[in-house]
Amino acid sequence: MTSSTETFRRGLIAAVCAYILWGLLPLYFKALHAVPPLELVGWRVVFTLPVCIAIVFARSQLAELRAALTNLRVLGLMTLSALLIGSNWLIFVIAIAHGHVLATSLGYYINPLLNVLLGTLFLGERLTRVQWSAVALAGAGIVLLLAGAVDTLAIALSLAFTFAFYGFVRKQAPVGAVPGLTIETTVLLLPAIGIVAIAAGSASGSALALGGWTTPLVVASGIATAVPLLLFAVAARSLPLSTLGFVQFIAPTISFMLGLTVFGETLDPTRLASFALIWAAIALYSWDMATRARAAR
Repeated sequence: MTSSTETFRRGLIAAVCAYILWGLLPLYFKALHAVPPLELVGWRVVFTLPVCIAIVFARSQLAELRAALTNLRVLGLMTLSALLIGSNWLIFVIAIAHGHVLATSLGYYINPLLNVLLGTLFLGERLTRVQWSAVALAGAGIVLLLAGAVDTLAIALSLAFTFAFYGFVRKQAPVGAVPGLTIETTVLLLPAIGIVAIAAGSASGSALALGGWTTPLVVASGIATAVPLLLFAVAARSLPLSTLGFVQFIAPTISFMLGLTVFGETLDPTRLASFALIWAAIALYSWDMATRARAAR
């Protein structure tokens, strides 16, 4: 097996594992339904930071972390990205807590198409006619939700926009995935400590005192956050962007199936039509990307 083939295989395995783990996250947070969403996000930040620091030391990325922390421009960008990813986590956990898994799935289906639009508007990237058609189809799917599924639309767009702008900001900051997450969780640490401290002093008490599976699952939320991101970092370095673009739809597809089965959500005609338009947009865009990749080779 050649070196390039081995690199591709390793990257593909890492990407598939990362997106399967992200797709299964609704199950993880469903098991933590007894924990208030804001407190859960607070604990997620608190327990993610030590995991990130351990990975930074294990991968000898301390110099990269130090360089980012001493660059004011990079630090400013990372502060903004921290606020965006923190908001995204909170919206996601609240949505899962209220049984809106299909809405989260739709949000992450929309996200890559929104990334394309941001690249066109702010980075001077050009779209082909086929790609513009895909964006138009996705837009039609979003508009359709205004007819009778505004709650789904609000959650989906909130997740899509926060994660798309998070990716856009991170693209401007020359920091690796794990050092970047280390800085982001450091920025969010003080608010997170305040949130869990307030929760501990409330009548219901801290989530860590709930016992059973809740305590270990809350503690493990740091690992659940950092491990998929580490796998994604490996995949991003090893795979062509077009391949990564195909694989990323694993996560929302798993969430979609979980929403219909485990969470028992119903797919009414409006939501079904919206999903159909989004899927058509994704298929059209993916076909165009694959065609261009083959032509380039």
